[in-house]
Amino acid sequence: MKHAKRFQSLMLALSMTAAAVPSWAAETAAAATEYSKATGGTGGPLVNQLNLQAPATAIAADIYSLHNLMMIICLVIFVAVFGVMFYSILKHRKSLGHKSASFHESTAVEIAWTIVPFLIVIGMALPATKTVVAMKDTSNADITIKATGMQWKWGYDYLKGEGEGITFISNLSTPRSQVGSPGVAPTEKRGDTYLMEVDNEVVVPVNKKIRIVTTANDVIHAWTIPAFGVKQDAIPGFVRDTWFKAQHTGVYRGTCVELCGKDHAFMPIVVRVVTAEEYTAWADKKKKELAALADDPTKTWTIDELKTKGEKVYSANCAVCHQATGKGVPGAFAALDGSAVVNGEKAAQIHVLLNGQKSGKFPAEMPAWKQLSDTDIAAVITYTRNSWSNKPAENIVQPAEVLAARK
Repeated sequence: MKHAKRFQSLMLALSMTAAAVPSWAAETAAAATEYSKATGGTGGPLVNQLNLQAPATAIAADIYSLHNLMMIICLVIFVAVFGVMFYSILKHRKSLGHKSASFHESTAVEIAWTIVPFLIVIGMALPATKTVVAMKDTSNADITIKATGMQWKWGYDYLKGEGEGITFISNLSTPRSQVGSPGVAPTEKRGDTYLMEVDNEVVVPVNKKIRIVTTANDVIHAWTIPAFGVKQDAIPGFVRDTWFKAQHTGVYRGTCVELCGKDHAFMPIVVRVVTAEEYTAWADKKKKELAALADDPTKTWTIDELKTKGEKVYSANCAVCHQATGKGVPGAFAALDGSAVVNGEKAAQIHVLLNGQKSGKFPAEMPAWKQLSDTDIAAVITYTRNSWSNKPAENIVQPAEVLAARK
């Protein structure tokens, strides 16, 4: 009964959108509340949902209207074609004494079956083209954010506009106890946002044009928010862009929709849309946090301090591929335990962390980790060089060395 009510609310909201798209243009508390109710309050798909998510942008509303238009046109064609066919079969069958007509090269028929489909296609293409062109117009954005896909998380850099300079990594925050593992059942009840929640959400202001620049560190990913009508591939070595302008405050959820590896299902996208005042407060707070975390690269750390910090950096960014044991995954990810790079000159390992490595030995190559601070890179290198069976001659790296290698 609960799901049925949710579904009815969603269908009501969608029908209102198709009938009166301009109603989505004004951001009010009442409209945001009604939208939240229509989407179940989670920002993602509803249980047993059969249609598109309720649109939160003008582009998404256009997409929904086009979807309805195409479905109606296809339905009319289907009914007309099969109606005539079945009528002819039933009313002109041989058992009723009818004989088939014999004629060839009817000019009128050939003209009709050429012109009618052409007009139908044009009627469908014109509104679709208008929407596609609007989707590609990323000019005059208020805020530009770079989204970098990587196995298996997203990195965000606020490049332009209010909040410029903010950068962070967004990881899945659903606990492993809810996910389970092969052969092991989950030990904790799954929540409403299972596999659709992150530790760092993208925060943007309402009614502002947000340009999203996409790229990737390793394989092809795709940045997607259905409620925004946005789906843009993130391709290594290429920069592509898309945009959205959310008309309602709230939380909106999506995920990577390009098959990108074994943890493809575990890299969700969460965008929180807030008021202009709330966004300004968030941006100021985030910048202060980043400033506090930015350690002085000239500071000299002890090896124990670096190892302690490096273990945390490794667990958050490296363990998913190279494993907590440093053994890697045979045939997929290189082992760090006993690695020639880790046990060799530290300058070579610094270079790999800053620029990545493509050895050709593994299908998933080592991406660049320039987004990490000098201290984080120095700490994680020091940790790996002093862990497991590794015993290199150069067993400590200071942030100043990483800073010098960046230049």
